[in-house]
Amino acid sequence: MRLKLLSPGEMNESQRQTYDESIAGKRGKPPAPMMAWLNSPEMARHATRLGEVLRFDTIFPAKLSEIAILVTARHWTAHYEWYAHKRLALAGGLNPDIIDAIRDRRTPDFDDPQGQMIYDVAKSLHEGHGVEKGLYDAAVKLLGERGVVEVIGLCGYYTLVSMTLNTFEFGLPDGEVSELA
Repeated sequence: MRLKLLSPGEMNESQRQTYDESIAGKRGKPPAPMMAWLNSPEMARHATRLGEVLRFDTIFPAKLSEIAILVTARHWTAHYEWYAHKRLALAGGLNPDIIDAIRDRRTPDFDDPQGQMIYDVAKSLHEGHGVEKGLYDAAVKLLGERGVVEVIGLCGYYTLVSMTLNTFEFGLPDGEVSELA
């Protein structure tokens, strides 16, 4: 870890307010990257709020939103993010074969057209730096404009998370080994 993470007793008032707000939220605990973001308390406050919306309040069930998150974690080879969201994807009902394919950088076989579309849009955003017209039109038709906006939000927010975790070298919990090479 490149950064000393503050305990609640070491936080200034602004940091403590953001920390307390995160505990009171739907997660019940502060998300790992927020502990680094607390060095910029206002950024931490807004990023944590955005993360809560994207994690719990999109139009997608967890098994679909986790596809975009796992594609992002894999793109950035974000070990901690992969570890945390693989568990959430499995708990949300995502097929383990899809998770393994994303991990191995293979195109998964989807039985759900929405899952396939979320994967395609997320891959296009990360690898192509955008979404070409044909894919965009198909995504809007299948996911709706709100769905497309939320997939972009998931990929963008979890890019910030992945960059934070990678830059500050967040480690995995004791006894855990990364699946990503």
